Parts: sequence; C-alpha cells; structure tokens
Amino acid sequence: MVDRIPYSPPLIAPKTSESNRPLWSVMIPVYNCSKYLEETLESVLQQGYSLQEMQIEVVDDASTDTDVEKLVHAIGKGRISYYRQISNVGSLRNFETCINRSQGELLHILHGDDKVRDGFYKKLESLFTLSPEVGAAFCRYSYINAQGDNLFLQDSEMEADGILNNWLFKIAEHQRIQFAAIAVRREVYEKLGSFYGITYGEDWEMWVRIARHYQVAYTPTVLAEYRKHSTSISGQKLQNAQLLKDIRKAAVFINQQLPKGSRKAVLAKSKKYYANFAIVEANIIWEDLHDKQAVRAQIRQALITSFNIQLVWNSIKLFIKTML
Repeated sequence: MVDRIPYSPPLIAPKTSESNRPLWSVMIPVYNCSKYLEETLESVLQQGYSLQEMQIEVVDDASTDTDVEKLVHAIGKGRISYYRQISNVGSLRNFETCINRSQGELLHILHGDDKVRDGFYKKLESLFTLSPEVGAAFCRYSYINAQGDNLFLQDSEMEADGILNNWLFKIAEHQRIQFAAIAVRREVYEKLGSFYGITYGEDWEMWVRIARHYQVAYTPTVLAEYRKHSTSISGQKLQNAQLLKDIRKAAVFINQQLPKGSRKAVLAKSKKYYANFAIVEANIIWEDLHDKQAVRAQIRQALITSFNIQLVWNSIKLFIKTML
C-alpha cells in the first residue's frame, strides 16, 4: 500500500524525449471544491491557448461534493481533460499524479479554488524565454476571500521583471509564494522529485529545494489570485492548530537545503516569523468565530515555536480577550 504522505520526494517519470509536446500543462488538483471550480477553469480558458499549446486537466482526488467530471465537461466542452483517482489518495499523492500526467515543458499546478488573471501564462512564458537557466518563475499575487473579493496583495519581491538575487535565503526564512502564482519547468520536477513529508508547508519546502538548484525569475505584475477560506487545507489546519506543527517540520526539512553555517540563524528567523503569524491569525479566528479552544491552541503552539517578549505580550493580550 502506498503511503498517503511520502517520506522522500516521489520520482517523476521524464518526458524530455517526447516530440510534439505542448509548451504548457495546467494541472488542476481538486477535492470537494466544486463551488469555486468554474471560476478557476474559466480563468484558464480565457487565456485563449489552443490544445496544441496548452494541456488543461482536472485531477480529482475522489471528490464527493458533486459530479466533478460532469462539471468539467460542461465548462470545458471538450477542451479540458478529466482524471479521477480510484480512491482518495491525499493532496501530496494527487500533486504527484498531476506532475506525472503533465505533458508540457512548463507546469502550472493551479488549485481548484484559485485563479489566474489575464496574461499570466504569456508573462511567465516570457520570463522563461528570456532566462533559459531558470527552473521556475512566479508573479506577485492577490489574496481573495471565499466570495472572490480582494483582501490584500502579497509584498513585491522586486520592482521589475528579472532573476531574484539571494533567493535561497529569502525563501528559506518563510513562505513567499502560493501555488497559483508559480510555474516550474517539468524537467526540474524530474530531477528533484515531487512534494513530500507534510500536507501544509510542502510547497514551501519545494520552492526552497528548487532555489537551491536553480535560479528563479519573478514579475511584480499581479497575475494570480489565492483564495483564503475556512474549508481549505490551510484554513482547517489553522483552526485546529496543526498548521504550526507542520510549519516546524517543514522548517527542519528546509534547513537541510542551506549551507551549515547559516542554518541556525535562518531557522530562528523562520520560527519567530511563524509564531507571530499564528498570533495574528488567532486574533482573526477570535474575531470571526469566537472559538476559544482554537485560539488558545494557537497560542500554545506559537509559544512552543518561538519565545520572545513581544510574542508573549501579544499572546497575553489575546488570552485576556478570550476571557472577557
């Protein structure tokens, strides 16, 4: 029986010798996110790529919320292919399936609740063309809520298109990319393997792994939208305080990708960042849900992750809120 959470990077079968490949593969992993899927698919179809230029495929991890195949065919009208797992295999194995089923030279894993804006693929394609040595390219992106309203923009990494400097150490400190915003050369996955180890933070580890071996290109143009909602994997893990446990595990994996002399300092910065992040999110949980148990679990995990005066003070203030 195959483990749902692989403990080493799963191998990806190479496609480099095959002819007549499309340039792009847009692989869309889904599990019970049908309420957002139409928006996701339409955002890709509106880019106007032909079947010869772009493979678009939904990879369904045995969803139970609707007939996903029927939905895909109704929206795609034959343009979008569909594959369903025999049984639910979990997000990591579904990503692995996405990568192995991809045919294109450039691979975009777009979750079934996220979106791309007009020009996403053209812009990233230009970054890969201008810099053939890069292994991945990504854009600035927007956070949206369940209704599709803009919440805020991700901070910009630099002011103009180009290759990021000192990127390994920046991305190793904390997550700065969402799946929706990044495309990767398929040959990179063939060399480095797929996602593994954890079900939150697995992408952060992957982007660090890529940064260790390849240059990464970036555009500050906002071309992708990442949806924050309570039913996502990150939303659920945030509420049950599993998120920080996974982050700590991811930070240990990531530390192994760094030169030994820098590991301790980067790990300390990473833990401090995520402990503070947890308290900010716990405040949001309290305002939205008034879930005392979830908030206090977050506080405990934050103080386990890092310990400093400001964090302790913010934790005390939040704890007092839950008592009033």
